[in-house]
Amino acid sequence: MAIMNTQLGTWLMLDHVLTHNFDVEIVTQYSIEGKHRYTYAEMAERTFQLMNALDELNLDRGARVGTLAWNNYRHLECYFAVPCTERILHTLNARLAPEDLLFIINDAEDQVIFVEPELVEVLEKIASSIPSVRLVIVMGDESTVPKESQFKIISYETLISRQPTIYAYREIDENTPAGLCYTSGTTGQPKGALYTHRSTYLHAIACGSAAGMSIGPSDAVLPVVPMFHANAWGMVYAAISVGAKVVFSYPHLHPESFVKLLQDEEVTITGGVPTVWIQIADELRRSKVTLPHLREIVSGGSQPPKPLIARYRDEFGISIVQAWGMTETSPLASIARPKHHLKHLSKDKLLDNVLSQGGIPLPGIRIELRDDQGEEVPFDAQSMGNLYVRGAWVVDSYFKGRSPESFTSDGYFATGDVAIGNQDGYFVIADRTKDLVKSGGEWISSVAMEGAIMGMEQVLEAAVVAVADEKWQERPVACIVLKPNATITLEQVKDHLLTHGFSKWQLPDRIEIIDAVPRTSVGKFDKKVLRSQITN
Repeated sequence: MAIMNTQLGTWLMLDHVLTHNFDVEIVTQYSIEGKHRYTYAEMAERTFQLMNALDELNLDRGARVGTLAWNNYRHLECYFAVPCTERILHTLNARLAPEDLLFIINDAEDQVIFVEPELVEVLEKIASSIPSVRLVIVMGDESTVPKESQFKIISYETLISRQPTIYAYREIDENTPAGLCYTSGTTGQPKGALYTHRSTYLHAIACGSAAGMSIGPSDAVLPVVPMFHANAWGMVYAAISVGAKVVFSYPHLHPESFVKLLQDEEVTITGGVPTVWIQIADELRRSKVTLPHLREIVSGGSQPPKPLIARYRDEFGISIVQAWGMTETSPLASIARPKHHLKHLSKDKLLDNVLSQGGIPLPGIRIELRDDQGEEVPFDAQSMGNLYVRGAWVVDSYFKGRSPESFTSDGYFATGDVAIGNQDGYFVIADRTKDLVKSGGEWISSVAMEGAIMGMEQVLEAAVVAVADEKWQERPVACIVLKPNATITLEQVKDHLLTHGFSKWQLPDRIEIIDAVPRTSVGKFDKKVLRSQITN
């Protein structure tokens, strides 16, 4: 007697849609005025049409198919049609400069690229330098295709229009590659993380579980995080796998329109980087709009400031949970949820000891903290260690064997993060290794200092970077974006930090008032750019 040998993957999710969740709604808001609505059943039929079209193109098994696209229903159809026909979905970052796209497209050797109408021009700029691209498909109807192009080019709707709305279930080995996503390349060239059908399915189930984002059939899920960034943190596949309503937002919606979308579609779970929620909090306060259906915001990409979590909790009755992960971990690896015996803590202690932590690894993920000699570092709430991770949806190498030094002989991935674990088993990211401030031989966490400064009433955002110092090797500089009409002094910042657990020797010697914190293409603080700005 044995267990049935079921191959895990995107087909298993799609097949479930057809049988059980055919009447669930998928909503895309393209602009302030317009929405597109259809059901899972209609999504499946169009996906089958796309699958038939991809087969007609005679793409090889394992061919890379790029998407240069926003969050919308056509992109969702690509999410399933490409891997379900044994090709590899390569989500291209729509916010990258043409020269960065050039490197990634050539490294992946994309043969077909699906592109939003407004982004065709970006591809045209590099058309002569991406020889592997055989066809460009504009994600719209025939009116969105440019009259002249350097590519062989066709509209999405024309491509699928004459195709059958059925497609036979295909048994695909679960270890077959399904998706490819590149790192943001903040240090060196971007590197590709290749996901398999198995890892994608397991990640979706873990993401939707109560230990993860807790997504079920009763939910309406709105991923603010782009679908081109590590599969939208797995929120899309998790939602589809359990039959949740899916809501996609136009990337340029103003906070007022975004709040209205949350309200009108009765969104229960949403997720994005902390800077989004800072703006939305200001809009909620201004408009006095309530969101009774929204029970949880998943925040990732960087550590949300404690005052932001407290503000949503106390002012709006909405929970912010912190998630941690990387492109290399598919990306969700841990989430900060309280254990049963910690629920009795006061709301402030719960915030300090649980909700502001990186969390507990999801089942299927293992982490270790190690010192520079490779020895394990204890979870004692004080000791910093280099963070290593392994698991069922963690890559064991980069695409084409890039940077083998990032993977250890005992099967772990060296994240480049420095973390601190506490006695309850939670860990928090102290910093990226390259962003720690080493002053007088001691480490200062820029992340912790940023979070504390962003708790000041005058401050909209803050980023802390290290600058060279003849005496102490490095010293922290706090770069601050102020709220409108606000002012701040260095002494005010120092006094605030002293009351939030920092020692005198850790305090910044100077502050810089800036208009905006430079960001990477996925919305993280770009400290490499910031350092160059304040030192030049």
